Amino acid sequence: MKINENTKYSTNSDYSFLAKLLHWSFIFLFAYGIYKQIDNINELEDIYLLKSEMLFALVFLLFLIFRFFYMTKTQKTSLPADAPKSQRLASKIVHVSMYICLAGIAGSGMMIGYFFWLGLNSGPLIELVIWIHESFVSLIYWLISIHIIAAVLHRLKGDGVWNSMVPFWKEK
Repeated sequence: MKINENTKYSTNSDYSFLAKLLHWSFIFLFAYGIYKQIDNINELEDIYLLKSEMLFALVFLLFLIFRFFYMTKTQKTSLPADAPKSQRLASKIVHVSMYICLAGIAGSGMMIGYFFWLGLNSGPLIELVIWIHESFVSLIYWLISIHIIAAVLHRLKGDGVWNSMVPFWKEK
């Protein structure tokens, strides 16, 4: 990470093209998942829908796992070098929590599909898994909101974090 002596902030050597592609592709993949979500669990009686939901969850989970390992093994934070430890910790907590929630959404969704396929489409077990799934979905909305608010605050602060991942409304 390069340091600009005038601002004492990192110049955020940018995330790789692949990191940016994974980030923005994942946003569209997640949005598609929200768009195609089912309204009623009984819709899973349609075996084609059940299979397509299970396949989507599997692809989503595999993509997430690949992205997690790629980002953690090859990319560094774009936070300024002089960012407070509390900010670094908060950033790490939000990012890791997002990965956990997204994996939880896909995993619990696959469990719902599996239980439904087994004929366990009612009762306390599937109700628990549905509750877990819905809880992860609610939590991810909060985490995404925090992530977006932090990104906008960094953009307004002009510390280079925004430019490291976002291809528009560039800082000068």
